[in-house]
Amino acid sequence: MNTTELLESGNAHNSPSYAPAPVILERGEGVRVWDTEGREYLDFLAGIAVNSLGYAHPALTKALQRQVGELMHVSNMFFTKPQIELMDLLCERSFGDRVFLCNSGAEANETALKLARRYQKAVKGDEDRVEFITFKQSFHGRTFAAITATGQPKYHKGFEPMLPGFTYATFNDLASVEALISERTAAVMVEPIQGEGGVRPADPEFLKGLREICDRFGALLIFDEVQCGIGRTGTLFAYEGYGVAPDIMTLAKGLGGGVPIGACVATEEAFKGFERGSHATTFGGNPLASTAALCVLETVESENLQENAIARGNQLMDGLGKLANGSPTIVEVRGKGLMVGVECVEGAAGEIVGLCRERGLLVNVAGPSTVRFVPPLVVRAEDVQSALGIFEESLHEWEAKQNPSKQVG
Repeated sequence: MNTTELLESGNAHNSPSYAPAPVILERGEGVRVWDTEGREYLDFLAGIAVNSLGYAHPALTKALQRQVGELMHVSNMFFTKPQIELMDLLCERSFGDRVFLCNSGAEANETALKLARRYQKAVKGDEDRVEFITFKQSFHGRTFAAITATGQPKYHKGFEPMLPGFTYATFNDLASVEALISERTAAVMVEPIQGEGGVRPADPEFLKGLREICDRFGALLIFDEVQCGIGRTGTLFAYEGYGVAPDIMTLAKGLGGGVPIGACVATEEAFKGFERGSHATTFGGNPLASTAALCVLETVESENLQENAIARGNQLMDGLGKLANGSPTIVEVRGKGLMVGVECVEGAAGEIVGLCRERGLLVNVAGPSTVRFVPPLVVRAEDVQSALGIFEESLHEWEAKQNPSKQVG
């Protein structure tokens, strides 16, 4: 089938919950991908912050090829060496003592919520401590508990009633947390940087305040690092850059470099909430996914990709900031490391994303009006410069369409 036929077939049989762009991606290398028509794109979306090592990274390709020839799946009735080595490395590099390996960010967040509630009941003996505080504009996944934890009504629409026991505080506002927390609160869950909510970093004092409030009330603190973890913000885990350690942390997206994997990392104390049989997953921590994650973690360190995230992120933020100074369209540029958002006036972001794609740059919209830049961690200075050029051209084209009389002939 040609591209047109493939698109027709895809749209005829795909779930109506998706609305893919009218291109079919076929292969990739580094930070670039090509479609079935041979068009080249600079990818600053990276599978929504998933492809941390870009495309066809030789170390990851070699590791996966080797593992496919040995073992791909055995279930959690057995240990495998990649699984054990991955758990060891995650604990060695983080605050955590134990790890539950799963398949996605939503599943990691489900694990964290179940662990927190069971900890309060089984360990602390508090049957009434069953509630959770999350935040407006947050995003935690699409399963029922995760979507309930998500503080955006648009994701709840049509699925009501949501699960009971969740309330939503205002991000970066400690007073709003104080107003909601009680002796019934099992945990507070927060993204150190809100991703789908529009790339909104937490204030350092806000996360420090959450730690103090949770300690005071006996609630667990959960950091959702599904999107902001694994070197993206300039440290291996985002919490390190804030100097605040949670009790539970969730990971996914960039951890597998494109292979689905999730992880719930927690302290020994928090993991007392689980006992044999209290939680499980068939595919979690399979040797193929564990091999991918091990390779990603080792490559992030060996290739100094955390430092690259800082350098290239600063370059991207500086360039976008200069564009914002003379633009009536850009409201704010914000982010940390290689997780950057450009908030635009209403109605601009989606069209600018489309114009960027036509020029060969892949980005997307996060939140109601933010263009999100989350390129692979291997992105180079020249790639950032090219992306800035394409974004500038697309921005100016959109602005010219809004003010035809100002166009220069």
